[in-house]
Amino acid sequence: MNRLLPLTVLAALALVVTGCTSTQTTEPDIAAPRIEHVHGIAEDPRGSDLLVATHNGIFTVTPTGDVSGPIGDNTFDAMGFTISGDTLFASGHPGPDTAAELGAPNLGIIQSDDYGLTWSAVALNGSTDFHVLTAGPDGTLYGIASSDVDLLISTDGGHNWTTGASIAAADLVATDNGLYAAAEEGLLRSDDQGVTFTPVDGAPLLYALDARPDGTLAGVGTDGAFWQQGADQTWQRLETVDGAVQAFAAIGDGRVVLVDDRGIVEITPDDTTVLSPAR
Repeated sequence: MNRLLPLTVLAALALVVTGCTSTQTTEPDIAAPRIEHVHGIAEDPRGSDLLVATHNGIFTVTPTGDVSGPIGDNTFDAMGFTISGDTLFASGHPGPDTAAELGAPNLGIIQSDDYGLTWSAVALNGSTDFHVLTAGPDGTLYGIASSDVDLLISTDGGHNWTTGASIAAADLVATDNGLYAAAEEGLLRSDDQGVTFTPVDGAPLLYALDARPDGTLAGVGTDGAFWQQGADQTWQRLETVDGAVQAFAAIGDGRVVLVDDRGIVEITPDDTTVLSPAR
């Protein structure tokens, strides 16, 4: 029997995360960087900062929770976001100042080779809005557009795309062990780069998914809990999250970062820290 993801889980939730504001008596207040509608999180390839893809651009969050951005004053809606090597890939919708050549009303695939300062058009610009986008260890890109359930696959940096399986997936992650999908019917795995999928026995029903460097998986379940996979492939239910999770990333061997009703939250084996609280 198929188990459908609850609509409350799949619906986008609004989150506003703000930095500290300073009030001055003689000059107008200076607005703090504002993060809205978080769609993705990744570790900056250059160090320990986080790159946070949002409704109004891509922001930087330091390990101490300081927020800056949007990077390059680029205010596009980054619905899809992933990193391959030192290249950032994104999709979504243009902002008020987005260059016309990046596409409208949908960005298709755009890329940045300077960590978000500037962006260039790659493919499908104007026509496609990827809500799910991930890169594999070999550089293969996988995505699902908002208007379809077909998995799209690119092996040449997003320039050309082929069609894989039809799959209603809330999230994807590619590892050396295969491509995994958090789907309506449960966790699925593909050994042929997304042409076919089979169920993963014993896995919880997840809607957010990522992989650690060793290939083990972690995610957030429809039961409202953070789950992680051990070296023996069994799953462990850990702490409960606060509300629906908008974005999730497994970073390093023991750290995850997620966005829920608390804000941007870091979870390690020893502690849970709200890096930047919701306002």
